[in-house]
Amino acid sequence: MPASVVPPSHDHNTATAGRLPAVMLMAGSCLPVLGAVLLAPVLPRMQDHFADVPGSAALVPVVLTVPALSLALLAPFAGMIVDRLGRKRLLILATVLYALFGTAPLWLDSLPAILVSRVLVGVAEAAIMTACTTLIGDYYSGELRDRYLALQTMCASASATLFFVLGGVLGAADWRAPFWLYAIGLLLAPVMARVLPAPLPPKPGTEAEVSLPIRPFPVRRMAGICLLTVFGAVVFYTVPVEMAYLLDDLGTDSTSAIGAVTAVASAATVLGSVLFTCFTPDRRPQLPALLALCAAGFLMMGLADSLPLLIAGAVVNCVGTGLLLPSLVTRAMSLLDYADRGRGMGLWTAAFFLGEFLCPLVLLAGKGPAGGLAPAVALLGVTAGGLAAALLLTARRPAPAGSPESAQQ
Repeated sequence: MPASVVPPSHDHNTATAGRLPAVMLMAGSCLPVLGAVLLAPVLPRMQDHFADVPGSAALVPVVLTVPALSLALLAPFAGMIVDRLGRKRLLILATVLYALFGTAPLWLDSLPAILVSRVLVGVAEAAIMTACTTLIGDYYSGELRDRYLALQTMCASASATLFFVLGGVLGAADWRAPFWLYAIGLLLAPVMARVLPAPLPPKPGTEAEVSLPIRPFPVRRMAGICLLTVFGAVVFYTVPVEMAYLLDDLGTDSTSAIGAVTAVASAATVLGSVLFTCFTPDRRPQLPALLALCAAGFLMMGLADSLPLLIAGAVVNCVGTGLLLPSLVTRAMSLLDYADRGRGMGLWTAAFFLGEFLCPLVLLAGKGPAGGLAPAVALLGVTAGGLAAALLLTARRPAPAGSPESAQQ
């Protein structure tokens, strides 16, 4: 049994946490998703507003992506602060700051100032995401913890579609209007302060503490799972980021059609996360199988010459990503003791959001050599399939402790 998995009978936090804290942690986990998709529908109108600002053609799109970059860069430091300052305290403070920084563009009329506020949103998101994931590990154990980690993926996928729609509806009135949604942090923070119990380490003298020796922070093994997570995040975000362009290449430019296909893909991701909870820990598909499933979807999408085949490929891929993400985070969590959980999940969060930031850049870099976006997606599928084969082969022999191959076992 991994050293960080405390038997439920000895985990007093599991007994005191319950479902309401889980609801608040799921809500908190959706806040970084808000920043990732909310503004996408209003970028053209924002571009028009700042048309006279030098460099606005490059700066306006960065308004959407810079929180993910700052989140990726700062999440490891947020993890260290989580371990030192305390999970609950940092989560509440970061949620309040998220609302203040997120709504700042409502009153700012300088594009550089808006960019600074978006960087600060990313700082708050780093603390929120790291604290939420760490608290799930603190409050729950065993299969229940794995279920909540999978539910975190489901909520993020479902909320992405909801926030995209809300951003479009509010943006129809004014490009600033979607920023009002960031104020939800001011509603969540006091509820979190009231319902979240203070996390505690395992009680002294319990079987969990006696039988499991203290070990140093697993740097090498965390490096392996984090490298896999960067690639996994690129795979995870390819469909939501690139689907509109793939549809346009097939002659489908209707916003309603794009929205419908995006909703179907999000539903497939949710389905994959639900399937993850249906497997017992010893019967879950291994990472090679999940990467192979994602690869098959990419190949179908890359070779698609019709809309039905493109949608089918997206569904196959998104079922795979819905299984892949909770598999990665539960493996990362299993490597961590209580004292190191904040730092470890900070590293994992950084890896995931670094992959989100790199996703469009990876596909952009592949378009030239491959001859277009669809061939680039197919090439990404070949890469995912090659990694799956490599992991499968190396899993049959002992692997170095810090390698990605050992992290997936």
